[in-house]
Amino acid sequence: MKDDSILDMSFYLDSEHGPPEGDFFPVLSREDEQKIEAEEMPEILNILPLRNTVLFPGVIIPITVGRDKSIKLIKDVYRGKRIIGVVAQKDPDIEDPSPEDLFQVGTAAFIIKLLQMPDGNNTVIIQGRNRFSIDEMITTDPYFTAKVSIQKTIPSIVTKSREFKATVDSVKDLAIQIVKQSPNIPTEASFAIQNIESPNFLLHFICSSLNISLEDKQKLLEINKFDVLSGKVLEFLTKELQMIELKNQIQKKVKKDIDKQQRDYLLNMQLKTIQDELGGAPHEQEIKELSEKAVKKLWNDEVKGVFEKELQKLQRMNPSAAEYSIQMNYLEYLVELPWNEYTKDNNSLKFAEKKLDKDHFGLEKVKQRIIEFLAVLKMKNNKNAPILCLVGPPGVGKTSLGKSIAESLGRKYIRISLGGLRDEAELRGHRKTYIGAMPGRIIQSLKKTKTANPVFVLDEIDKVSGNNINGDPQAALLEILDPEQNTNFHDNYLEIDFDLSKILFIATANTLSTIHPALRDRMEIIEVDGYTNEEKVEIAVRHLIPKQMDQHGLKLKDLLFSKQIISKIVEDYTRESGVRALEQNIAKMIRYYIRFIAENEPFDKKIKLDDIEKALGLRKFQKDRTFSTKQIGVVTGLAWTMYGGEILFIEASMSKGKGGLTMTGNLGDVMKESATLAYEYIKSHSTLLNINQKMFEENNIHVHVPEGATPKDGPSAGITMFTAMASVFGNKKVNPKIAMTGEITLRGKVLPVGGIKEKILAAKRAGVNEIVLSKDNQKDVVDIEEYYTKGIQFHYIQEMKDVLQWVM
Repeated sequence: MKDDSILDMSFYLDSEHGPPEGDFFPVLSREDEQKIEAEEMPEILNILPLRNTVLFPGVIIPITVGRDKSIKLIKDVYRGKRIIGVVAQKDPDIEDPSPEDLFQVGTAAFIIKLLQMPDGNNTVIIQGRNRFSIDEMITTDPYFTAKVSIQKTIPSIVTKSREFKATVDSVKDLAIQIVKQSPNIPTEASFAIQNIESPNFLLHFICSSLNISLEDKQKLLEINKFDVLSGKVLEFLTKELQMIELKNQIQKKVKKDIDKQQRDYLLNMQLKTIQDELGGAPHEQEIKELSEKAVKKLWNDEVKGVFEKELQKLQRMNPSAAEYSIQMNYLEYLVELPWNEYTKDNNSLKFAEKKLDKDHFGLEKVKQRIIEFLAVLKMKNNKNAPILCLVGPPGVGKTSLGKSIAESLGRKYIRISLGGLRDEAELRGHRKTYIGAMPGRIIQSLKKTKTANPVFVLDEIDKVSGNNINGDPQAALLEILDPEQNTNFHDNYLEIDFDLSKILFIATANTLSTIHPALRDRMEIIEVDGYTNEEKVEIAVRHLIPKQMDQHGLKLKDLLFSKQIISKIVEDYTRESGVRALEQNIAKMIRYYIRFIAENEPFDKKIKLDDIEKALGLRKFQKDRTFSTKQIGVVTGLAWTMYGGEILFIEASMSKGKGGLTMTGNLGDVMKESATLAYEYIKSHSTLLNINQKMFEENNIHVHVPEGATPKDGPSAGITMFTAMASVFGNKKVNPKIAMTGEITLRGKVLPVGGIKEKILAAKRAGVNEIVLSKDNQKDVVDIEEYYTKGIQFHYIQEMKDVLQWVM
């Protein structure tokens, strides 16, 4: 569709001789201006709507007429007085405007010439005469006709003042400067401006040429005071000149690099042409793929804005530059991370219970607590889920419990081993500016799983290093494992907050003593205790043997393990709370027989007791480590280690001397203090214990804990050391089938200790049937399942001296 618009051509007045050579700018003289001002205009004018331009009085412009109504109007008027009214459209995109789509102030125009162009268009050269305002629209068909009021320019004393003349001179100077500094404006324009005598026409001429919006030009047309108009024009020219000067400054700055840029541009264009011939540039395909992936993402406005900004930066980069690959890796991480993408949970608690029972034998209280946890998770719809921390000795199934929870919920499973983690950047990532930068392991794992709500197992959290030269990894875990903070987890590489609150974090640890207190406070502790020998046998039958047979390429019928055989392996070849060593010995047994199967040699599929020693060697542990007979100065104690419960022996002997106390066995400070406390208590209460005071002055006492290569520490052996010394001083034998544990004080009190369940298991493994504990530990024993304590008699004491009635 043709438009009524300003033609980019040199217009002229002498149509009979055609256009003159070069550019021609018509200049209005003062006399012409006075004639136009005095000219009588009709009160009713035919209105011609114009697109994208405003006609000012005195200014001559060519327009192309394309609309049917406009063509008819021009032809009808051209035969008469050639006077029309020209009004600008408010919206130039409207093809058939209504009266409401036109401005109310326009310019009466005289049609100088109507030309038929070679391309068939009609070109009309018109000259502005007087401004008018539309009072009433009379007709709209076949074209607009309106009753108008001619607006004469209001004479003003100011226009004759020095200030007005100075303003007009400034307008003229600025216009000439703009012409000189603008390469797109012909230099003849400055000659035309210099030769304009009339200040009024000068202002209208410049208004018509200003590079401003249609609305601004219309506002200038509606100003009928030349002093006000001159100020507005000066303001626009000043802004235009400043813009031109700024552009010139920028061009001068970049001109130094123009040669290199042109060279790079030419080379890149040649490279692009070659790549197009070979099937397209690889980097363009990569950018296209990134854009396609971004459309499907469910990210928020912040992430979307960052991606679009960084993508635009990538498009401006040279693909051969080193920064290009860094930027590409960053954008790939943004589009591949699971922003607001979650898997649907299976909230069936019965299914979860069956799954836990199938994967883990025993651990009834632990499984019950996990089911309660999943029930809370279901009710809260996974909002601010607590952080579980499974604490227990190695090999009891802490990590596999996390995997079972993931499978019961139907979520993805991620495991990160934190053992020995020293660098905070392993969790928070490195900044993009570093060479080889990458996100932390949390974000990397989420990228692999493609979901933002997996089950995340943080293994060995008790072995994370503290503050060091590479930061504090434990402090980074504070944010990750705090439900109030991890909604906005900040990774240094992404530099955008990522929501970790929907992740189900499960930490595992062997001990709580090495975990930072603030970190421990953010987790809910669930203690996973060791197994009894009976439980280990069942675990081997249900899980370990089928697993190892499958890994060695055998079927269950190819080799038969009886429960008696498994029990023998547990008692003679393992000494642990878990079942890891048991699984290793079962694998060793299978490897012993698999050579016969591989060579098709005959063998008995049913394993016998005699075959165990052939496959596993001589037994490593005695079933009963306690002494069979009563002895003086030898007492059975119970200890807790990070690997479970253990029994230990405290030995004491007396020799001639001057009352010295010697301690051996690689003891820690706390254990040495317990021995000193026991010795001082016996000395101060010798009468109560029926011990002659001279024995302390004439004899030395030596306390030893066997297995001196193993470091030993803690307060639990206090009551054991007291009993050993009392046995020596009183020359009384101690029952080896009674074990004991408890901390002592100088006042003779017995204080409670921890790890009771592990110590009970160690006592049962060693054949101990009586245990002496602090009265305050009775609540811990009551809380332990009955089958753990079955066959053991407990004696609860509050005073140190009370232990002697049970063991001597």
